[in-house]
Amino acid sequence: MDNLSLLLVVLLTAVALVVAAMVIARLISPRSYNSQKAEAYECGIPTRGRSWMQFHAGYYLFAILFLMFDVETVLLFPWAASVRTMGIDGLLTVLFFLLVLILGLAYAWKKGALEWM
Repeated sequence: MDNLSLLLVVLLTAVALVVAAMVIARLISPRSYNSQKAEAYECGIPTRGRSWMQFHAGYYLFAILFLMFDVETVLLFPWAASVRTMGIDGLLTVLFFLLVLILGLAYAWKKGALEWM
């Protein structure tokens, strides 16, 4: 079996499994509906005020910065595991990667993205 036909078999199998899972879920899922299910739920306490309100953009910036440095940590683990085999090229690559992240952190710090309100 060549690579193209193997890829086709894998893709068709993946699509078939997804469609089968969706059909089975549709067939065996409960179908009861009432107006209480459509209400917003927050820890059993009825909501006060408007449901749609604006949040400070700083929360989103803080979350994006957290994700950025979280991904950085995940990307540094494989590098740390194979640092001895990579040589000086691997070290320079990671130093450049860290330099870009440090510059991004300095920029965010200067713009006040790390301060609450």
